[in-house]
Amino acid sequence: MFACRLPWWRSSATCKPWHSGGFLPRLWERCQPPSGKGINTTAGQGQQVGAQEKQVLEDLEMPLTRRETESLFQEQPETGNQYLEDALLRSYLKTHLPPKVLEEVNRDLERFGDRLLTQVRPLGWECELNPPVFRQYDAWGQRVDQIITCSAWRRMKEIAAEEGLIAEAYERRYSNWSRLHQAVKLYLFSSFSGGFNCPLAMTDGAAKVIESLGIPGSLKNPFDHLTSRDPKKFWTSGQWMTERRGGSDVANGTETVARKQPDGTYRLYGFKWFTSAADSDVTLTLARIVDAEGHVKQGSSGLSLFFLKVRDEEGKLNSIQVQRLKNKLGTRQMATAELWLDGAKAELISAEGRGVASISNMLNITRIHNVIGAVASMRRMISLSREYARKRVAFGKLLKDHPLHMQTIARMEVQVRGAFLLLMETVRLLGLAETNKASEQDQLLLRLLVPVAKLYTGKQASAVAVEAMESFGGQGYMEDTGLPVILRDTLVLSIWEGTTNILSLDVLRSLTKSQGQAMAVFFSTVQKKLELASSSAKLEPAVKQMRDAISSLARFTQTAGTKGALTMELAARDFSYSLARVYTGALLIEHAARPDASPTDISAARRWCNQELCPAAMELENSSYEAEEALLDSMLVYEGSPAHGSRL
Repeated sequence: MFACRLPWWRSSATCKPWHSGGFLPRLWERCQPPSGKGINTTAGQGQQVGAQEKQVLEDLEMPLTRRETESLFQEQPETGNQYLEDALLRSYLKTHLPPKVLEEVNRDLERFGDRLLTQVRPLGWECELNPPVFRQYDAWGQRVDQIITCSAWRRMKEIAAEEGLIAEAYERRYSNWSRLHQAVKLYLFSSFSGGFNCPLAMTDGAAKVIESLGIPGSLKNPFDHLTSRDPKKFWTSGQWMTERRGGSDVANGTETVARKQPDGTYRLYGFKWFTSAADSDVTLTLARIVDAEGHVKQGSSGLSLFFLKVRDEEGKLNSIQVQRLKNKLGTRQMATAELWLDGAKAELISAEGRGVASISNMLNITRIHNVIGAVASMRRMISLSREYARKRVAFGKLLKDHPLHMQTIARMEVQVRGAFLLLMETVRLLGLAETNKASEQDQLLLRLLVPVAKLYTGKQASAVAVEAMESFGGQGYMEDTGLPVILRDTLVLSIWEGTTNILSLDVLRSLTKSQGQAMAVFFSTVQKKLELASSSAKLEPAVKQMRDAISSLARFTQTAGTKGALTMELAARDFSYSLARVYTGALLIEHAARPDASPTDISAARRWCNQELCPAAMELENSSYEAEEALLDSMLVYEGSPAHGSRL
């Protein structure tokens, strides 16, 4: 108990400002009440209780401005230019980019890495401390529906334009390598962006949809704004798909209707339940067109895609009412709202009933952005963890000198290396597709890898973030270190743009649609990558494990394919994990087979391949996908619940 109780606002604690030189607010600069009688909370560990009591009394007699704050003496981890400190990123670019492109990109990324430290990082923390506020009415009772964002959030938008974080992909200065250049900049930007990576994902998706439509005349101006490098012209876009029924089932969950007007435009009426980046300038959304008899067509074939501006030329909302801001676990820096569309003016940009097909390009882009965010969050947490291990002393030595601690971080490092290479491979294929350089095989592989990469890295990121937080001990759980922010923002990555199960089923659809061609391309591509390491004795064990896994995966696809739809649905998740692990293993081996590969490249490949690479084959042998097991799944889940006695 404190000897003398003072309200916190009259205590000796004073809040010191944040220092932009550190990765977060200084760990030792926390505001706490004064030390109490008999409580040793000061830095001096050898003082006697009597001396402590005397000091407390003297502190209480001092003027408030002279009292010391309580201190925690742990040196916080400091990271430098993230581009220069990312050995895997730099070696990947050196391996794949043409020399002239590499020279220019390397110079740009090193400069950008410095800007992230000096400008972007402090802005990102300011966005976290000052989340958006919703002001529904003014002082006189007039409804204004104003979403107020902080100056740092608005400045982040300007920086995104200046750095060409969207423009880079569409200017195509480096042909098919432009998309990869953009992805790398977003990867470096993501963890410092204060959540602004999310509106950029939707902006990129909107630009991609418009480009895929041939940039019609009515959309030329919006496209130019979405891809501008001029902060005064740059627009961001929302993506308003989720409605009251929620979830990924837009075909059955979309209730918004569109009524055609005499001038050819449409008026939209409906409730959008989850609209991320609600402060954006424009948005894409789905709706059902009302026919002459007042009817709408249900299902996915009744959905059409619309483009609308959020505000008119005078800055007034486009017949949109903001109901409230969502109270989310993470990504609090970004305004996510519930909106009523009460006659919002919109333009039909897809063919009638082709809305779902038209957003497929957008989903590819936003899912790749999801992968970027996942890999970036893992890299950030590991960078901080490894630096902390160089400074934190426990049990008489630095954490880095404890073998078990290093083993734990090394295992996380292997995960992020694999995820990074899977990201780069997906983006490389996208760059080829966007510049008409992709073969049919490349396109099939891209269609398969996008959902696989998104679902797998989303799960990886959550696991790595939790493990990395634990590596800081109790400090990892402290809000003012900023580590919980990274964790919270990471957890959405397995949910947004399709949950793991939804995307696993999407993987099956892509394979079915290709009539087996996608799997044939998958197997042949993996085999070619393994052949690169055929002469490497150090990689021989990993290559053998991979070939065994490929054989198991091939047997699984043949056997499961004869067992019916239920077997494949039950196996969808494990099957997608198997695809991710096998393909990532091939990428790690390919990278480790380079002439200038490092011992760590080889170690990462070998360690990755030591895991169960094909869980789907193992579970098939265990009869996990039988109809009887599906029934037992329900019984296990509902035993003891009121539903247990009913027919499940």
